[in-house]
Amino acid sequence: MSNQHIKITLPDGSVREYEKGVSGLQIALSISEGLARNVLAAKVNGEVWDATRPIHADSKVQLLTWNDAEGKNTFWHSSAHLMAEALEALYPGVKLGIGPPIENGFYYDVDFGDKSLDGAELEKIEAKMLDLARQKNEYVRKEISKKDAVAYFTDKGDEYKLDLLEGLDDGTITFYEQGNFVDLCRGPHIPNTGFIKATKLLNIAGAYWRGDEKNKMLTRIYGITFPKAKELQEYLHMLEEAKKRDHRKLGRELELFTFSEKVGMGLPLWLPKGTLLRERLVNFMKKAQDKSGYQQVVTPHIGHKALYETSGHYEKYGKDSFQPIATPNEGEEFLLKPMNCPHHCEIYKHKPRSYKDLPVRYAEFGTVYRYEQSGELHGLTRVRGFTQDDAHIFCRPDQVKEEFIKVIDLVLYVFQALGFEEYTAQISLRDPDNREKYIGSDDAWQKAESAIIEAAAEKGLDTVTELGEAAFYGPKLDFMVKDALGRKWQLGTIQVDYNLPERFQLEYIGSDNQKHRPVMIHRAPFGSLERFVAVLIEHCAGNFPLWLSPEQICILPISEKYTDYAQEINSMLDEQDIVGIIDNRDEKIGRKIRDAEVKKIPFMLIVGEKEQAEEKISVRKHGEGDIGSFSVHEFAQYFKGIIEESLKQK
Repeated sequence: MSNQHIKITLPDGSVREYEKGVSGLQIALSISEGLARNVLAAKVNGEVWDATRPIHADSKVQLLTWNDAEGKNTFWHSSAHLMAEALEALYPGVKLGIGPPIENGFYYDVDFGDKSLDGAELEKIEAKMLDLARQKNEYVRKEISKKDAVAYFTDKGDEYKLDLLEGLDDGTITFYEQGNFVDLCRGPHIPNTGFIKATKLLNIAGAYWRGDEKNKMLTRIYGITFPKAKELQEYLHMLEEAKKRDHRKLGRELELFTFSEKVGMGLPLWLPKGTLLRERLVNFMKKAQDKSGYQQVVTPHIGHKALYETSGHYEKYGKDSFQPIATPNEGEEFLLKPMNCPHHCEIYKHKPRSYKDLPVRYAEFGTVYRYEQSGELHGLTRVRGFTQDDAHIFCRPDQVKEEFIKVIDLVLYVFQALGFEEYTAQISLRDPDNREKYIGSDDAWQKAESAIIEAAAEKGLDTVTELGEAAFYGPKLDFMVKDALGRKWQLGTIQVDYNLPERFQLEYIGSDNQKHRPVMIHRAPFGSLERFVAVLIEHCAGNFPLWLSPEQICILPISEKYTDYAQEINSMLDEQDIVGIIDNRDEKIGRKIRDAEVKKIPFMLIVGEKEQAEEKISVRKHGEGDIGSFSVHEFAQYFKGIIEESLKQK
């Protein structure tokens, strides 16, 4: 191979030879014109580059399209620049803060001076964005000296970009230009604006510069773009559906939970129906855990500050905790419990252990408290007090993989029982370039990471690997679940930890009669019970699985003459653990049926003269209508059959 050529290794392992300076876009063109039309960026040796950026050395290259998360990210980052160009054209003199991509779309923080942006103006900005997009202006990357960058933004009078430049070193600064717009940006960007075919600016919010309330409040404009108009329409339809499924709305309508400012922001109050739903989830998990050899434990809601200093949690998360609770004893401080694992370490430690005793599996539905910022609180998904279905397994090193696989089986059983059919397992590893974020030896980390990778492979899980996403004390396997609207949620986590046993000096006597350290596995299939319920509500739109529904039946007497018969039916079903209510209001049966449908009660049992005479019930199923006439025994068998099938381990 000549000095003027380089080798490019593609994801399928194939190697192609190109001239030095070849770009990702040119590589795509050499494969097919169709691919080249869709390439948004290129991943070069693990780093995302502009598709037009020259490659000068042998490299591993992945061509990124709209189907790749990093491709979407690049598309939306470029769209933020397009919106900024439209804003400068429409509102001369605006000053720009930052404009990053986010999970769905992008935003830009803008200083409009004395002007207050009206939501009605968003359509005008959208139209300008599309007008500029049609010009197919290229995104051009330019390396620039810090001196020249400072001079440019000084002339422009943009103090926000000058503030950003203060933290940058000379030789690391790049500008991006498209059309008449120039921005300080490290990139990458799509080849040109013509890829952007549909745009929607979603809402306006306020945001302090740098997130500091001492700074000026800027206008944050959120938007989203797509390469096809059809995809925008599908997304907007999904947003409308999401509004209908919002767990805050349904939680209120179904009387599951509430919040009170007097109790405190981010501290949910569970109403009777929500408590019943919650208890069913807890009992479901306890039953599964009992079968798997877990022992239930209970720990206090507070712990001595020294406990969390020993575990390392106070050093890492002290600023996110509630302030310490001082006692009358000088220097004595407690914390509201931010996590359960240190308490479980002390339970393990309460007596000597032999290798024959392991594994020891402790489980607890423990409520923990963390001080989330008020602006980050959101229904049940982000709260200040939440309950974890926490468990900690203390095992020998030779048992780690087997125990890890058993926990994977438990997580998958939970997903199956609750109707989560699409999920990806994210292997979250340490960031090799930022090891000061973590505690523990390299050897311990290597063992822990290997155990997770091997266990996931043996179970045949669909996995992705993310560097830098590990917990500070060990790697983990996070389950990313796709809900009915195609949104991804992190539900369920399993973590391998060689570090807390070391910090707490946990021991067992091995077969060699010597002291050894156990390995600790943290696991929570639900994660936060509050967050899990929120996701479940939105996934099933409040139509819970029958076994979980807080009101499983509603008995509807046609008139008050049949109230006694309705009560008799209710008592018989209650003995079969079938729970419900009687609607004996003085309303027509049609109204009662409609109201039960709105409440999403799975079964409506209608009783009148015919049913009483035949000692039967007429059954309607939510969303389906009449399914026939049953005796109480027949209905109970039918009902239990549905539950047994949904909870059967497959």
